[in-house]
Amino acid sequence: MQGLRRQLLPLLAWVAVALLLRWAVLEPRWIPSGSMLPTLQLQDRVLVEKVRTRLHRPLPVGTVVVFHPPQALQAVGYAPDAALIKRVVARAGDQVEVRQGQLWRNGSVVAQDWAAEAMTYSLPPLTVPPGHLLVLGDNRNASLDSHLWGPLPEGQLIGAAVWRYWPLQRFGAIRFSPTPDEPVPPRELG
Repeated sequence: MQGLRRQLLPLLAWVAVALLLRWAVLEPRWIPSGSMLPTLQLQDRVLVEKVRTRLHRPLPVGTVVVFHPPQALQAVGYAPDAALIKRVVARAGDQVEVRQGQLWRNGSVVAQDWAAEAMTYSLPPLTVPPGHLLVLGDNRNASLDSHLWGPLPEGQLIGAAVWRYWPLQRFGAIRFSPTPDEPVPPRELG
């Protein structure tokens, strides 16, 4: 009996550490839809870093986030524990609009907004309220996102998608948008 306990205790300790890491630090997720094309493909597997959201640290514009559905989506049938993935395009205090097929933030066209094509919808000017983010899919014309249901409460965040681990041919960091003052290197376009 003591030999069995000696073997089980380390195993149980490792399981406890793994569960703690998954709950608080890093969580695997898979991509179920095409709303983030071309950045993330259907069935991609990503790692979601949860520390920044748990510590209430601001997420930069361009961060790909995973979150629970906001109330508006829960009201139409989304499970509260479901997970969605989109890109942060504006933070609290930013004024955002979509006009002429382009995303505008604080009066300027967003030069690199990761959209695969021009948007076929408009979004009247809105100021992102405190404690909220505006999130859009990279496949803007086929994404159920903030242009339809409004700003995302930060309390709904699970974390930031930081690494694609499957498929192996696309293994690596998930690209973030450059800041408005940062030039876009040619190899990162498209």
